[in-house]
Amino acid sequence: MGLSRRALLRATFAAAGAAAVASSSFVRQVGQAAVAAVARSTTRSTYVRGPAGPGGYTPIVVGPGQPRVVRTDLGAMPDPARVGCRQPLVSFAHLSDIHIIDHQSPMRVEWTDRYDDPSELGDIGPGLFSSAHRPQEILSAQVADAMVHAINNARVGPVTGQPLSFAIETGDNSDNGQFNEIRWNIDVLDGERVHPDSGNPSVYEGVMATEPLNYDTHYWHPHGTPKKTLLRTFADDIARSKYGFPTIPGLLDAARRPFQARGLDMEWYSVFGNHDGLAQGNFPHTMKLTLIATGPLKLISPPAGVSQSDVVDAVVSGNLPELLSRVVVLPLARLVTPDLNRRLLTRKQIVDEHFTTSGLPAGHGFTPENRAQGTAYYTFDKGDVRCVVLDTVNPNGYADGSLDPAQFAWLQETVAATTDKAVIVFSHHTSGSMNNPFVATGGDLGLPRVLGDAVVDYLLTQPQVVAWFNGHTHRNEIWSHTRGDGSGGFWEINTASHIDFPQQARLVEIVDNTDGTMSIFTTLLDHAGPASYDGDLGSTLSLAGLSREISANDWQSRTKGYEGVPEDGNVELLVQTPATLAGAACRGQSAAVS
Repeated sequence: MGLSRRALLRATFAAAGAAAVASSSFVRQVGQAAVAAVARSTTRSTYVRGPAGPGGYTPIVVGPGQPRVVRTDLGAMPDPARVGCRQPLVSFAHLSDIHIIDHQSPMRVEWTDRYDDPSELGDIGPGLFSSAHRPQEILSAQVADAMVHAINNARVGPVTGQPLSFAIETGDNSDNGQFNEIRWNIDVLDGERVHPDSGNPSVYEGVMATEPLNYDTHYWHPHGTPKKTLLRTFADDIARSKYGFPTIPGLLDAARRPFQARGLDMEWYSVFGNHDGLAQGNFPHTMKLTLIATGPLKLISPPAGVSQSDVVDAVVSGNLPELLSRVVVLPLARLVTPDLNRRLLTRKQIVDEHFTTSGLPAGHGFTPENRAQGTAYYTFDKGDVRCVVLDTVNPNGYADGSLDPAQFAWLQETVAATTDKAVIVFSHHTSGSMNNPFVATGGDLGLPRVLGDAVVDYLLTQPQVVAWFNGHTHRNEIWSHTRGDGSGGFWEINTASHIDFPQQARLVEIVDNTDGTMSIFTTLLDHAGPASYDGDLGSTLSLAGLSREISANDWQSRTKGYEGVPEDGNVELLVQTPATLAGAACRGQSAAVS
């Protein structure tokens, strides 16, 4: 696909921003832009849960801003003069776990999610299919578009005023690695026309439909309860009867309506996540699973006597089709319209799709070598910063991650060879969730996987590494990794998801304080959807605001605290400047923006 006129304009904007950064007076010149960005920042206000009503259902209200916290865990102490001496290095937007979902796909296993429902005995804990269904997932594409609006509206970092030079999504960009989900993700970020629908274009065919034959009270049915029939009287679903969810006629049709996406006004890069590479984020893609995804039967309710472990064993052994053939009977399943666009893609095919784009850069970080070899790790440079992108997905299965030995060797070679730049690492998994050692015979030849602790230990030997950005846990959280001798270390910054509350991204600004330290500023960013749903089903942004409200009331995650604490949000993270980047000291300049 050729570059559109809009893409060329974006390239011109990015080039102008890069030229401006080269000027030492740039920060003073863009002071007004930074002030405007602060006015839209979560340091001024953010969206929070309001007073609880019936069933504990809460509206979303505008709350106070989250102040910026200065963290010195790594031993780099702030000099008051740094405020007037900051030299911006790079600013960007960090998105993670967008989870654009084909919510009507037969490959969705929503019914397994109820094993995580609260019970009279208390929380039974997350299982392998935790969050296999969320009531807000019908609006995932609209939320992604609303976040693009917010990033474009911000334009610059709220501390330095430096234009955002790129955005990066750190995995789980899709939910099942289906062709249509991958295309919707790329097209939303590119600014194409997006039609988040599959199967029959005239009828919603998912689990939230209000129709007597397949009605299951465990799902939210926004169109209401079916009318009484000769054979059955229907109860209200538990979302509305127990947890206070609203009735919103027309929502299922509005969620499937095509829309013109805004498109990022900057380059964007992509990282591979477990939901991109594995079915349901856990199981290797196989032809049998693709036949289920593209086929005519969708399981709605759990068959009697079939446990979660039965399903796990069937998928791992490749016998899920056989299991389903034994248990799929009406009304447990419904006929759906087959759709080849639901086919599961390999990692190589997903990489290839990123070259069919109207955005920049072509491939969105993935290289011709990635296309040829079917790999998904690469590097790119932004001025004095080298960005190293990892593929932490274990292709052998299960949600948590690790590295294959060849990639770990590449990481070591790449970082060690970077002697003139600061290094920031990007991956889907956090270091703590890189604990998946599972190997199988085949492509990896049974070689042991490299886990997160080993990656952290290596990165701590490289003083040019200042930060590692990731996702996976859907939580705003920041960790410091320090060297045993007290000589500093690096920061690990995890950003919340678009699918679970609070549906936030981060703006990141990395600056040289010219005093022997660098500061990494992170500012949480709410998407552009309104705080409260006002009944408007015609606006993509209004639908995104409704999604945020519904996500805050998902009964499985109301109390999980994905938003984090202040120390995980708007922060200034101090780190020692790599020796090869240290320049002349600066003292006494006045600050245009702080």
